[in-house]
This record gives sequence, C-alpha cells and structure tokens, in this order.
Amino acid sequence: MTFGPITIDHIGIATASLDDASTFWSLLGLARAGTDETVEEQGVTTRFFDTGIDEHRHAPKVELLEPTGPETPVGRFLERRGPGVQQVCFHVGNLEGLIAHLMDNGVVMIDEVPRRGAGGKRIAFVHPKSTGGVLVELTSSE
Repeated sequence: MTFGPITIDHIGIATASLDDASTFWSLLGLARAGTDETVEEQGVTTRFFDTGIDEHRHAPKVELLEPTGPETPVGRFLERRGPGVQQVCFHVGNLEGLIAHLMDNGVVMIDEVPRRGAGGKRIAFVHPKSTGGVLVELTSSE
C-alpha cells in the first residue's frame, strides 16, 4: 500500500502570542508565509513561516498557534504544558486511504473523516495515545 509521498508539512508550536513568538523565527531568517488566519472550528489563529524553497517538493513550514480562548485545544495545551511543539503535520498523497489503513490497524483517530484546517487544507488528527504521545496531523492537497 502506498499513501505517499509522505513528507513533513509543518511543525505546530503553541504560543500565547503570535507576535512575541515570531521574533525568534524572524531572527533565524525565516520569512512569514501569507497572512495570519483564524480557524474558528479549532479556536486558533495561525501564522506560518517558510523554512526555504525546494524546487522538487514542498518545504516544511513552522506554524505558530495562538488560541482564541482558554477552552480551545491549544488553550488547554498551553495551560497543561506551556508553550512549545504542539503537533507535527505530515503531507500525504492519499489522506482517506491512510486514515482507513491506520484505523484498520488499531490506530485511534481524532478525525475519522478529513475536515478543513488552515489555508483550506484537508486535515485529520491522529490521537497521541496511538503515536507515543505526539499529536500527529495529516494533510493532503487532494
């Protein structure tokens, strides 16, 4: 079975303030990618930074995540763990096929059916109890 190519799409970092957290990534030399976007369904405002340009494939991004309130998933994450890596996102070639394959093999999905995320991308989250404690996001441009 093939669900690829599978590449790192972005790393999501929870922060209380997009502006405060942006300083380091800008000093590192990363350029902002697009404009900030509020994703109401997830209770978060996002800001992306490009890690570079790869003419052969998508270059991974850094995504800063600021909660729109304390009772949102990122708000609760910050309360429990503080700022830091909240999720790792993989771009896959066949999102529905991979979700079905994972579920057939006992992996617990938060999203059994893809939904819309930042940038209008189709996304699905894998529950951390199936990944060794890491929240994994899957995305596809299909």
